[in-house]
Amino acid sequence: MDRGLIAPANAGSIDAMNPDPPGSLDALIQALPKTETHLHIEGALPYHELLRTLDPAAYPADPEFRRRSYRYPSFPEFEQTLLRHALPWFTSAERYHEAARVIFAGHVRQNVRYVETSFHLHVTEFIHVPGPAIIEAIRSAAPPGLEVRVFAGMLRNAYDGPLRGAIDEMHAWEGLAGVDLHGFEQIPTQPWAFRVWERIRKAGKVTKCHAGEFDGAARVREAIQQLGVRRVQHGVRAVEDPAVVRLAADLGVTFDVCPLSNVALRVVPDIASHPIRRLMQAGVGCTVSTDDPLCFANTLSDEYAALAAEAGFTRSELARVARNGWAVADVPEADRRARLAEIDRLAPS
Repeated sequence: MDRGLIAPANAGSIDAMNPDPPGSLDALIQALPKTETHLHIEGALPYHELLRTLDPAAYPADPEFRRRSYRYPSFPEFEQTLLRHALPWFTSAERYHEAARVIFAGHVRQNVRYVETSFHLHVTEFIHVPGPAIIEAIRSAAPPGLEVRVFAGMLRNAYDGPLRGAIDEMHAWEGLAGVDLHGFEQIPTQPWAFRVWERIRKAGKVTKCHAGEFDGAARVREAIQQLGVRRVQHGVRAVEDPAVVRLAADLGVTFDVCPLSNVALRVVPDIASHPIRRLMQAGVGCTVSTDDPLCFANTLSDEYAALAAEAGFTRSELARVARNGWAVADVPEADRRARLAEIDRLAPS
């Protein structure tokens, strides 16, 4: 990755004449009606509330990988850490429901009103539970006042194995909001994905793709032009090619960005260097989410607070992030307008 392409994100952004009073940003972050649009349900397993109840000796109170200072050596090592801790819990639809119930309660405490979460389709083979049962288990855990949309996430080579039948049927799954291509990004995107993603869109569902995290801007271009997605998960390395940034902006593509994840996984060196501001200034709609809180010990409020404290995001910039989430949320137009008006009252643009 060419670090020279990522300039300090907080340059010239703070109005020194009108500093925010101490604590006011924390209050704003809590008050903003927020969305979480990039969340892996297995990677969001509540560590203390649920995982440690299985075996406190096996899962210590303060493991090194959950410390803010920890940096994962590589994506495969991160993936192994995630699976090693998540799979012992996710053994049934009931376990998905219980995890989702606790996760969503945490969202409510942070004033998150809308969540898009994905489950790892490959787990259905491990535990012999069909995808629709997992979708219903997650959706039924949503408390009043929180809108939840469930996506099926899969690897780029998922069609090569026993999941092919399920993938060919997903467009008809009730309750499925859409699909996401995730996992090790440097695996080539196979032709089946282009065909399936088009079928999913024709069925009225949303298509996403992880790109521009561990591979460069060309993968973001591929996701937009060949897979046809308008929701890119991460997307931050698009900044390495201004033409790809322009393409995303011109087509109204949204990047569902996870800043603290990007730091922990060494995509960027720190929050101050994160390209989210540059992308937003170039016209790309960027949302902010947590990705895998099991592995990063982060909350959505932590993400907003880090942007404020370490990247110098102002009240108006934080509000713009919140607006970007509601711009793509799958909610009735009246609800969208109400949430945007609420944000405008809190931080007029």
